[in-house]
Amino acid sequence: MKLYKIEASNWEAFFGGPELEDRIQRNVITIAQTPSCDAFLYLSNETYDELELLNSVPTGFIFTYCQAWGKNIDDDVVDRVIIDLRKKSYPAWQDQLDDIYHNGVDGWKATIKTTKDKYPKR
Repeated sequence: MKLYKIEASNWEAFFGGPELEDRIQRNVITIAQTPSCDAFLYLSNETYDELELLNSVPTGFIFTYCQAWGKNIDDDVVDRVIIDLRKKSYPAWQDQLDDIYHNGVDGWKATIKTTKDKYPKR
């Protein structure tokens, strides 16, 4: 997954206006923000030229995806977010066994690949 930064001043241009009919659906997950809310960090599989693509987590951001992990964010935390997103997206193990029974291991692999493609490791 790609790590992006957006300045709050560019938020409306990227996501659309405040009215529901003006909103632009984006496949991004908010994971952090600055304390003053003037910039945000997103994860996404898609490429967005409008956003700043980052190689690592910059300083000055607080973690907002899951408060149980604390307020410090770094590259390890981003990797843990991706793992968490993958875990939540996989079918329950009972459903996976049922998939193997009905569709074989190759069918199960196809089901699992959907999640792996949606949330690839960095």
